[in-house]
Amino acid sequence: MLLAGLVRTARPRQWVKNVLVVAAPAAAGQLFTGAALTRLPLVLVLFTACSAAVYLVNDARDAEADRAHPVKRRRPVAAGQVPVPVAYAVGGALAVLAPLTAVLLCPPLTAGVLAAYVVMQLAYCLRLKQVLVVDLAVVAAGFLMRAMTGGIAMDIPLSRWFLITTGFGALFMVAAKRYSEAVEMAGTGGATRALLTEYTTGYLRFVWQLAAGGAVLGYCLWALEGGGVPQSGLLPWRQLSMVAFILGVLRYAVFADRGTAGEPEDVVLRDRPLAVVAAVWAVLYGLAVTGW
Repeated sequence: MLLAGLVRTARPRQWVKNVLVVAAPAAAGQLFTGAALTRLPLVLVLFTACSAAVYLVNDARDAEADRAHPVKRRRPVAAGQVPVPVAYAVGGALAVLAPLTAVLLCPPLTAGVLAAYVVMQLAYCLRLKQVLVVDLAVVAAGFLMRAMTGGIAMDIPLSRWFLITTGFGALFMVAAKRYSEAVEMAGTGGATRALLTEYTTGYLRFVWQLAAGGAVLGYCLWALEGGGVPQSGLLPWRQLSMVAFILGVLRYAVFADRGTAGEPEDVVLRDRPLAVVAAVWAVLYGLAVTGW
């Protein structure tokens, strides 16, 4: 029971977020090279261990507040299945072991990014989650660091458009999640996330709309950057991929606007039209970066 509770606390459903480590190699057209096939799975496991460490420490710290939440009270630590000291101990061990393993098996900067991620997220758990705007930036930065790590592990230069699009895209999803939480918990006094009482839904809506626009702009600038270069592929895949990307953002914005984007992974995995649009975008993007 204890082991099952620890695994549940590590949020297996949210491990899909760590697949972002393949983003930079995919953008560089190096996803299926020998180095990628051997190194990226290791980086994925290490980042999953780091994120699991953060979830364990976070749930241990928030156990009392989670008991007031209609859903979060079922989490193993809040429900008493995993004792708080055990969650702290396992989380601390993972937080140390993952960067140390990266020192031995990956380029040095990879270990630095993993350590920085853990420190930043633990600081978020302890204090930064109570600081207006900074809390949004820290969570979004966590997504950006996931996307950067795969490229760093493979010594792939990270383009400015990649960083801009990924950063704004992450902020879009984070702000939409906060907005959905604020709508869901309206009238409860923000019992489970005190900072929600200091944000207005209007402000959070402004942030996710601004971030969505930034992500679309960054992606379109990347797609149009080669506009003056002679077309080498069968069709202008870069420009065509803009359509699918924008449709994907607009589809996700439907759930953000409804206040039902509280769990981004559920939106992405369960909405069939969004999954289809994402698949079409992935194909077009793949054709663009490979120059087919």
